Amino acid sequence: MYTVDLVQLIDKMSLENCTPDIDIKKIKISQPDVNRPALQLAGFFDHFDSERVQIIGYVENAYMMNVNKSERMKIMSRLMDYKVPCIVFCRNMEVSKELIELATEKEVPIFRSSKTTSAFMAEVIRWLNVELAPRISIHGVLVDVYGEGILIMGESGIGKSEAALELIKRGHRLVADDVVEIKKVSDETLIGTSPDITRHFIELRGIGIIDVKTLFGVESVKNTQSIDLVINLQEWSKDKEYDRFGLDEQYIEFLGNQVVCHSIPIRPGRNLAVICESAAVNHRQKKMGYNAAQELYNRVTNKIRKASEQ
Repeated sequence: MYTVDLVQLIDKMSLENCTPDIDIKKIKISQPDVNRPALQLAGFFDHFDSERVQIIGYVENAYMMNVNKSERMKIMSRLMDYKVPCIVFCRNMEVSKELIELATEKEVPIFRSSKTTSAFMAEVIRWLNVELAPRISIHGVLVDVYGEGILIMGESGIGKSEAALELIKRGHRLVADDVVEIKKVSDETLIGTSPDITRHFIELRGIGIIDVKTLFGVESVKNTQSIDLVINLQEWSKDKEYDRFGLDEQYIEFLGNQVVCHSIPIRPGRNLAVICESAAVNHRQKKMGYNAAQELYNRVTNKIRKASEQ
């Protein structure tokens, strides 16, 4: 199970720490969802998911203000007994001194955010879904080509990094070389990134390691990119048949998600950068509703039909 340090959440969301005496370095978040403890404030704790970030909005705060002080502290004490990761008050609502003392005693950190409750919840859920997403690492190169995430795969030494370098020289952006970390952020979307240690570096056999960001500038690199298309480079074989029309899409699976995959045979003289650019533009056309292979097929069948009618 993946976790996120509470310190990361504080930095990302610019939270104000109301309980600075609590050591928050060891607190981790394991659930991407959040909870507004309306039912819990009313005393109903059945099926309470205490591992979620607890968010107090205007309605919850107004409810607490309508009960007497002793009852309010009793409710919050019971909530904190579940050892929730933290409690966040939105809209910069005031946190009483008594509540801060109780939270410090229970070792449950309290934070404040200036954002509205709905906006804060949406932002936290989106960020946690990415940070806690299932992930794998694969061998390949990920490049942003015309806004399409192209994952280039193939055996070592087949020319993945050389193709990526040519694409960079043609104005496209490198995301990851050699090792690509893939996160499943939804049933439709896979996000690729590079490990921190190899970010912006490319290995070229015979030359060594080059720093793409230093050589070509910050516009030549990117930290994350959705994976829209896979190009699998293969050694050309005269005994193997290759798809020449592209009517039927081939797919490869990562973390349960299907991604369109093209197998490209490699022979001396083939310009891999131009092939990758063409594949990216063609894939975008298909997403916009135009399929060149289908258009050719329709023309041929119409021609045959007209000829048979004459």
